[in-house]
Amino acid sequence: MFLNKYIKKHFIFFLIALCILCFEAFCDLFQPAIMSKIIDSGVAEKDLGLIFKLGGLMLILTASGAIAAVFRNIISSTVSQRFGAELRADLFKKILSFSFSNIDKFENASLITRLTGDITMMQNFAMGLMRIFVRAPLLCIGSIIMAVSINPRMSAVVFVIVPVIITVIAVNLKIGFPFFKRVQQSLDDINSTVMEFLSGIRVIKAFNRLIHEKEKFEKVNDVQYSASVNAMRTMSFFSPGIGLVLNLGIVSVLWFGGILTGKGRMQVGQIMAFINYMTQILFSLMIVSMVFTTFVRAKVSYERIKNVFNEKSNDMTANKIDAAVFNDNSITFENVYFNYCSHGGNYILSDITFSCRHGETLGIIGSTGSGKTSLVNLIPGFYKIDSGNIKIGGTDIDRFDIGILRKNISIVPQKTILFTGTIIDNIRWGKENASEEEVLMAANAACAHEFISRFPEGYGTILGQGGVNLSGGQKQRIAIARALIRRPGILLLDDCTSAVDVVTESKIRKSLKKNYDGLTMIIISQRIASIAGADRIIVLDDGKIAGTGNHFELMNYCRIYREIYGSQIGGNKK
Repeated sequence: MFLNKYIKKHFIFFLIALCILCFEAFCDLFQPAIMSKIIDSGVAEKDLGLIFKLGGLMLILTASGAIAAVFRNIISSTVSQRFGAELRADLFKKILSFSFSNIDKFENASLITRLTGDITMMQNFAMGLMRIFVRAPLLCIGSIIMAVSINPRMSAVVFVIVPVIITVIAVNLKIGFPFFKRVQQSLDDINSTVMEFLSGIRVIKAFNRLIHEKEKFEKVNDVQYSASVNAMRTMSFFSPGIGLVLNLGIVSVLWFGGILTGKGRMQVGQIMAFINYMTQILFSLMIVSMVFTTFVRAKVSYERIKNVFNEKSNDMTANKIDAAVFNDNSITFENVYFNYCSHGGNYILSDITFSCRHGETLGIIGSTGSGKTSLVNLIPGFYKIDSGNIKIGGTDIDRFDIGILRKNISIVPQKTILFTGTIIDNIRWGKENASEEEVLMAANAACAHEFISRFPEGYGTILGQGGVNLSGGQKQRIAIARALIRRPGILLLDDCTSAVDVVTESKIRKSLKKNYDGLTMIIISQRIASIAGADRIIVLDDGKIAGTGNHFELMNYCRIYREIYGSQIGGNKK
């Protein structure tokens, strides 16, 4: 169980908090008994000295309980907050270790909910355990014992109502779990809808789809509302039911207590003490009912967090092959089959076999959905292949430490991702300690220096979220500079110049050839012009290799390549 780590670490302080809780319960339990003595012995017999003596004892117990509560609150707050922070950090680290296939099993919105709401729920439950959740059962059991000691006959009322209340609580626990599970799932849907809306806000406004998005949000919001209302409505029957049973018990105590007092078998102070204990039992069982409701929600959160921790990472294991092997940056695919769904279905890539020599530029082209991006994502180990081998420098990538492997590979993805911060910070994402000279070199190679210099703040220009204050071509060139600054042995360009004009793209390719000798490069593009100058070109069609060769060879014998050329350049040259 993933919680064992935190239990062992915080057990001592948790135990101290529980000991203080026991002392508080002790102080509360003895006060009704002392009050009974004050009434029956002090007031009834007009013994002022006894009244002051026992009254002083009650004040001491009250003050001691209050001081203990202060220390207990400090400890419980500190421990629970630390537990929540550590659990959140560990969960985040676990997510960082996931491969793409692991992350694909969870929606982004769901992972956010687990990192925030679910952990907060468990954190609050841990705090409750050290504040009132343990104190309530202690008060309940202690009150029953004290009530029995006051008058065994009257305690029969207690032994009738307590089993009834325990039964109600058990039913509450069983019925409530599925309802609160639906509540958490509906929160995932709301987060997912909001994330999609915010990420696509410009497209939504451009197509004037605000009303559609409003209706879409209202739909998931209504589902969440209905789930919450159903959960609360179901739970709402239990607390009043418990209160009714206990109040009937108090009425019974007054009824039978009056009869026993008339017969001289019970004193007024004892009846008052008995009612106090019944009230404490009522309060305790109401808290216990709330505890179980909280437990139900915490259990749902626990299960959701556990599912993430139990997910086995598919990232490659660390076998510590020395980085010197990357003196040879050749890439080889041998009969590779791959599918995102490991449990079956048609392969995304089928029987892929090719090699890209050290320092060679390989172009990959094909129709949308032909598997180009999927192929490139296999090289850094983002996904595990179903069968076959992928080798770098003659060594299977499964044998590399994942950190060493990806340190030698830079990838510029199809969708440009920039981060809030300055331009220079974004470029230094590729190499954190890069000098200004290295930044300038990378920016020049990516043809980004010119437009960056035109900004008033230059490389210190602050970028909004996702680089909203840059054009598409500018964002792509900064992403290329970020990839180049680490001087990788292998560079993967996944259709990352689609927003760059042909002239600038040509300058970037020439700069790469000139300044990055020995760089093995794979270029994915939809444009013939982007890959025509590559040493070799692979044509993909429906996840299979339809042709391999240079531009002139493919024009001679590959029908698909000629069709692409004809659709872009014009004519159907043979």
